[in-house]
Amino acid sequence: MTSVFERELLVVTGKGGVGKTTVSAIVGLLGAREGKRVVVVELGEQGRLAHLFGQPKPELGAELRLDENLWSISIDPDRALLEWLQSIGGALAGRVLGSSTTFQYFAAAAPGAKELVSMVKVWELSQSARWRRRARSYDLVVLDAPATGHALAMLHSPQTFGAIARVGPIAGQTRQVKQLLADRRRSGYLAVAHASEMAVSEALEIQDGLVRQLDRELEAVIVNGVLPRRFTEPELRRVAALNGGARGDRAPRAASVTARRGRGRTAGATATAPARDAELRRAAAYAARSVHERARRQHNEVARLRRRELRVVSVPFVFAPELDLALLRRLTDQVARKL
Repeated sequence: MTSVFERELLVVTGKGGVGKTTVSAIVGLLGAREGKRVVVVELGEQGRLAHLFGQPKPELGAELRLDENLWSISIDPDRALLEWLQSIGGALAGRVLGSSTTFQYFAAAAPGAKELVSMVKVWELSQSARWRRRARSYDLVVLDAPATGHALAMLHSPQTFGAIARVGPIAGQTRQVKQLLADRRRSGYLAVAHASEMAVSEALEIQDGLVRQLDRELEAVIVNGVLPRRFTEPELRRVAALNGGARGDRAPRAASVTARRGRGRTAGATATAPARDAELRRAAAYAARSVHERARRQHNEVARLRRRELRVVSVPFVFAPELDLALLRRLTDQVARKL
């Protein structure tokens, strides 16, 4: 199979809140390690990548260098529209048309217009001849796309808008974007999911939507925050034995009244030590069983993806208060062995 990093465009999407931006950053770093000149594209006033890499939030539309061979840009559709018009009709004509109330109304009301403008800007980043004369092109564009439904609408926008504008330079560039999205050698699609029922269902929805709209399939589903299976069934039985044979499925009860009343008295403290030990054993058994059950449910959801013959790349759950650059690089090292 051709490496995903041989593409010109990689689209990263999935359910909201599953870590699309983190995965986009990982994919961007991996592409840069391959020697590619990579840009990771955010939409709207995001700037999360700049913060992650310790950079000040850039101006909308500015291409910010994050790392060796790695840049980011946050696309503003209004600014991208003005750049597009200027590239087609010249600076003066573009400004006149872009400031026209009638045209602005059309651009806001036309089906898929805003989404198309963003997609055209994504396409432009990969072109050898950029809209700005001195701007360099990129070998790989990684699009941190919106959540599933909006992302599929964006990918469908060239077809939607193409039904309105059928001739002229706008129609011509719309067709070029459509060709990029449909070409298996030039573009690829990655879904990001948590190992939960809803997130996995959305990943499968993306797969079905790509087949229906573009006759394409996902390159991989990147499952974020996967817990390891820490215990075998024999080990769980040993844990249960420590808890007097209980399976540890229920949360431990509060300390007994006797234990609470015994605090502060030497005799009471001695008398309630076994009770406290029993509470600790119950708490440990409950924690072990809970983590095991959560991991089991996650792996069952991953199995749903595999049954659809989708390639699955797992990213381990990270026990850290927040994601920083050092942790991002460690995750990148782990994903590099799988993607």
